[in-house]
Amino acid sequence: MESVRVTAAGVVLDADVVVPSRAQGVVLFAHGSGSSRSSPRNRYVAGELQTVGVGTMLADLLTRQEERLDTLTGEYRFDIGLLSARVMELADWLREYEPTMDLGIGLFGASTGAAAALVAASVRPDSVRAVVSRGGRPDMADRFLDSVRQPTLLIVGKLDREVVELNREAMKRIPGETRLELVPHATHLFGEPGALEQVARLAREWFHRHLPD
Repeated sequence: MESVRVTAAGVVLDADVVVPSRAQGVVLFAHGSGSSRSSPRNRYVAGELQTVGVGTMLADLLTRQEERLDTLTGEYRFDIGLLSARVMELADWLREYEPTMDLGIGLFGASTGAAAALVAASVRPDSVRAVVSRGGRPDMADRFLDSVRQPTLLIVGKLDREVVELNREAMKRIPGETRLELVPHATHLFGEPGALEQVARLAREWFHRHLPD
């Protein structure tokens, strides 16, 4: 693992990058509300991707000062414009970083991070090859949904009923290949036994299919 600092949209963000030998692609994680690169759920999924030769980048989308303020006010976690701009800059950095510059880029977004990932995919069609959303809020990508042409997998806990419906509606608007997977007995955070393992398996299969040349 290499810890890096990336200048993105006027701020410096911390990130952890892992690139397996003979990598088949690289996935940038866009964290959700109140989360960071230390999210145990995303770190678990990242580890599973690495086992099949997919590189990963887990980055903080907020600076430490912004995180502290967001904990008190929540003012940044729903700022999809700000978050997506930083996801785009991080994706651009991956295209310049020697170990990943020739790899297809995927985006894995959780909660509000999924909206940021979808906006980034819409604006970076030549960089981003595939998107996976875990318990995401794709509805918050708003008008950008209509131009997401990358293969998009929406994973939602079956018991997370409101989010299931939001994903069903978003699915109708995404013109690219789109699939909705409902994980049985799972709620929003996929804390139930075996739920996160299913998320990892689905993401692994999706990226393995869509990232390599």
